[in-house]
Amino acid sequence: MKNIAVEESHTQQLILKEVEKSPFVSKTQKKIYLKKGEDPLNAIDTKNYFYFVISGKLKIYQIDFKTSKELTLYMLSRGDMFDVVSLLDGNPNQYISEVLEDTELVSIPLEDVKQMILDDNTFRQLFYTYLAAKLKSMENLAVSLSFYDVYQRVLQLFTNFTYMQGNKPTLKIIDNLRHEDIASMVGTVRKVVNRSLQKLKKDGVIELSRKNIQIKNFQKLLDKLNV
Repeated sequence: MKNIAVEESHTQQLILKEVEKSPFVSKTQKKIYLKKGEDPLNAIDTKNYFYFVISGKLKIYQIDFKTSKELTLYMLSRGDMFDVVSLLDGNPNQYISEVLEDTELVSIPLEDVKQMILDDNTFRQLFYTYLAAKLKSMENLAVSLSFYDVYQRVLQLFTNFTYMQGNKPTLKIIDNLRHEDIASMVGTVRKVVNRSLQKLKKDGVIELSRKNIQIKNFQKLLDKLNV
């Protein structure tokens, strides 16, 4: 299976480099610092400003208030951009959000970002690549929720967030999430996702500790996903 996480990480690194040298950013940027547990959408304005994640981690999700069931739409980390949808359609988003780690953002007026897309060919190409990756991610989520059971969704999630560092597989971004956050990413509840995690541990695919998940055998993970 194609490793989406690696491709997104490379694009995100290039985006930050391009943003750092942009005259639009240097003139109008504003740094915003968010603490773990905060709802960033209470502190930022997606109708007028566009945001680049410099460090940290936050999740964007929706919740069914009748059942309290959550579904994570985006997990944002270094190099991510937000909110692409508001930038394109001009309407503020209706998401719920939570800062999972202390986070630093850089805000830029939407009009300046639109001008960057028009004037800066490199940034324009990176923006479209990033947008395509996010659309693909949402497409994969829709397919996963429609056709796969929870166990297969967890396998796919771990595959998409595994980076190869030499010959060593390393789970990034989601490696230290609470199990309820993992459950939110695959559209289920903690109790159900825990069964999948314990099965993967028993089969020697992952190692579990109280606050960390490690990929122990990436090939076995791929084999189980492709069964």
